[in-house]
Amino acid sequence: FEYKWSPGGGDTKDFFLLLPLRGSFPAGDSGAFDATPAGINAGWQAARDRWNAKLGRVRFSPRIVPGGAPNQVQLDLAGILKSQLAYILMNRKGPALEPGARSYDRAWIRDGALMSSALLRLGDFEDVRAFLEWFATFQFDSGKIPCCVDDRGSDPVPENDSGGEFLFLIAEYVRYTGDRSVAQKLWPRIAAATAYLDSLRQMRRTPEYQAEDKRVFFGLLPESISHEGYSAKPMHSYWDDFFALRGFKDAAWLAGVCGKTEAVSPYAHMRDEFQKDFLESISRTMREHRIDYIPGCAELGDFDATSTTIALDPVGAEGVLSRKDLERTFDKYLEYFDQRERDTAWDVFTPYELRTVGAMVRLGRREEAGRLLQFFRRYCRPLGWNQWAEVVGRKEREPRFLGDMPHAWVASDCIRSVLDMFGYVRESDSSLVLAAGVQPEWIQADNELPCGVTNQRTPFGKLTYTLRTLDGQLRGRIAAGLRIPPGGIVFDPPVKSGFRQARVNGRPASRNAEGKVVVRRLPANIVYSN
Repeated sequence: FEYKWSPGGGDTKDFFLLLPLRGSFPAGDSGAFDATPAGINAGWQAARDRWNAKLGRVRFSPRIVPGGAPNQVQLDLAGILKSQLAYILMNRKGPALEPGARSYDRAWIRDGALMSSALLRLGDFEDVRAFLEWFATFQFDSGKIPCCVDDRGSDPVPENDSGGEFLFLIAEYVRYTGDRSVAQKLWPRIAAATAYLDSLRQMRRTPEYQAEDKRVFFGLLPESISHEGYSAKPMHSYWDDFFALRGFKDAAWLAGVCGKTEAVSPYAHMRDEFQKDFLESISRTMREHRIDYIPGCAELGDFDATSTTIALDPVGAEGVLSRKDLERTFDKYLEYFDQRERDTAWDVFTPYELRTVGAMVRLGRREEAGRLLQFFRRYCRPLGWNQWAEVVGRKEREPRFLGDMPHAWVASDCIRSVLDMFGYVRESDSSLVLAAGVQPEWIQADNELPCGVTNQRTPFGKLTYTLRTLDGQLRGRIAAGLRIPPGGIVFDPPVKSGFRQARVNGRPASRNAEGKVVVRRLPANIVYSN
């Protein structure tokens, strides 16, 4: 572009660049686009209003959490989450949710399912429904769900996580919206995807896999390359199996939702049988490789905590996996993380690791979740843009492959992890856990505003609560507007060791086995004191 202008001292001039991304410019009152500065500014403001409406459904406070210790950066939680949501929406192509605009200009069910989970938690239901109904049309006649779709159509490469992700996506949409009509409309596709997923596991339940040298693969899904680390040679990836477990659980649930009572029991049997085979395979792999962590695949017994995070979210397997094995897996990850923080010899990382922030929250490791978020935040480039590339190098100016920047699947990992810090659903006891990742410095007494969230979406309705330190007490308030989950609302803020008393609406609080306050009526005012 060439701009003909010779500025004098102190001169300013506005240039307007008009790029209609779809169709033509909107017409003004006269029938033609108003290209005057006033008309352009009106269009600009209208665009800002549309984006603010989309990005402002869920609000956080305090807006900015100052960095404290050396090497810390400011955490503008509201700004970070707004940016991630915007990047997901900016990368959309019609109904397709795409992880990038250049290297990843296609729609994966894997990326799309987790981006959809993030969108649902931020109240964007329409875009999720458009994506799932669009992607469903590419299902193969066999019931197989394609790994990805582009302008050429469905990709035939077998990536065996796809079926579970498709079933999870539909179920998650119904859980958050209560809209059963979508599941009922898609029931034939749900049934076909479940049957295909079942056929995959049956391929490893033949007598051949009863033999001792193959027993570790019994009941698993076949090898695939859905996990990019196994693209050189397909493996029996537990990533696929975790999503299959999620898929079988959701298939049984969706059968009940859709009134298909004849399918509930067979699907529940698939779920339970697969879960048993899967857990036995994990235990066998750990014994054969003499490891004390949950491995990435059955062949290698490899360590891959970033992938294992999905066992907690979205799979919700914390109630069936060994707690000891889970703890050790993420202990080992923290050992690696601590070494990387101290050592400047490392080269790159992939910000999919942002999932570990949510994993730490779900494991009750508040301090570690805060440290991880601080580390990853430092590698947004430029920092104020709140964006991560798919691959981030330690040396900012060193030429390397970046993938796409911003990367929308990474954005979804950030959204889900930060939202976990404020509130998440714990499947093992059907509870809603609040404030388990809130950091102590976010609720210091000198903060002008309370820490909290407004209108975060959950399967039980809109979540709004605040936390603040006032008059030597820690005070929380959970607003009405939520249905109480079967396991109650577990309130888990950073309570000082001296605060031994807790009262809910003026009465002594009830607590669960972990000693956490459990709320069963809203609105609720919770006060912690000496």
